[in-house]
Amino acid sequence: MQPLAKKNYPPSTRSQVELGNALVFQSCALPLAKKISNHIRHVTKRKRLSPVPHPNSFGCAGTRTRQLLRLLLFLVASLIPLTPHAQPTHLKIVSLANVNDEDYAGATAFKQHVEAQSQGDITVTIYPGGQLCGNSIECLLALDAGVMDIYMSTLSGLANIFPEIQVLDLPYIFDSDETVEALYAGPFVDQLRDGILERTGLRLMTIGNTGGWRNIANTKRPIHTPDDLKGLKIRTIDSPIQIQLVQALGASPTPVPWPELYTSLATGVVDGSKNGITDIISMRFQEHIKYITMDRHAYMSALWLMNNNKYNALPQEHREIVEEGFNILRQTTMDFPKQKNAEAIAEFEKAGGQIHEPTPEELAQFRAAAQPLRDWYTTRYGHKWLDLLETAVSEVKQK
Repeated sequence: MQPLAKKNYPPSTRSQVELGNALVFQSCALPLAKKISNHIRHVTKRKRLSPVPHPNSFGCAGTRTRQLLRLLLFLVASLIPLTPHAQPTHLKIVSLANVNDEDYAGATAFKQHVEAQSQGDITVTIYPGGQLCGNSIECLLALDAGVMDIYMSTLSGLANIFPEIQVLDLPYIFDSDETVEALYAGPFVDQLRDGILERTGLRLMTIGNTGGWRNIANTKRPIHTPDDLKGLKIRTIDSPIQIQLVQALGASPTPVPWPELYTSLATGVVDGSKNGITDIISMRFQEHIKYITMDRHAYMSALWLMNNNKYNALPQEHREIVEEGFNILRQTTMDFPKQKNAEAIAEFEKAGGQIHEPTPEELAQFRAAAQPLRDWYTTRYGHKWLDLLETAVSEVKQK
């Protein structure tokens, strides 16, 4: 449809021409404006440029019409943003560990993923080594107050406010990395998340690993059965279930803070500890510890908690990116000790250490000695979480 050309028409005819041009604009420009608006919405949603519709596609032509359409396109484009961005989000992650272990490796993998996938809308700062808090209680209170956004807690740390979590620390309840990895990627974690959130107001995002498996290590002698532990002072974390386990195995539990353990081993305050071999090497404990029994009595689980208000404030697309980031973090922390394990064993043996793999018969003696801890747990916290855990483990093994 062509607008009428400008000529020196008489007044009455000129009015008719202007009316005709207005009708041309209404029939061409307004439908095109609607199409342009839909086009920009489409581009906004897909975040990908595509050709703008041309006036000729509506049969519109003419200099005046094209000028008006260009103005219209400018106005519509200025009203509809091409690529809307959510408000920028900054996340502060805290752990008490150092930069050489799996906690930091996992946090770094999380940071890289969410910053890349959000195209910079989410930024992450990692604070290792207790920079924002000095112990688990301080860190959990700071997380709840919003001083930090994400905190990696050990089982013993969270047990201060959710003691039922010690079910994951019951000795010999897990038998392999494959079992634990499948368990922590499954619905059991969703059940834990609901329970922890209801009780504490903190959101469990994922469970990873922090140090591999706990083994019995000491400075005095090889340990083949629980009887060999009698008379030894074994360092424990300040956790009721860990103290009970050392007592059940016949040794003397001695709680010592992690930063003081090296000196305590050197001075004889303790004779041994229960740690993964990668932690022993990273902390140079092999300078004093000379015997490790690889009984793998507990998987050292890492609970990654997030301030629930911070999580709820995220737009849905950012929540999905953050949740994907925690999945990557979880697997990173689980892979790290396995990758470092062979290297750590070689380093320990190079320092003169001896490693003992218990026979099935020897391992059965350790399991039997630790069996009373199940009754200890259920007497205090009931059967709910132990039943849920054992059911979930059984289902994982059947797959």
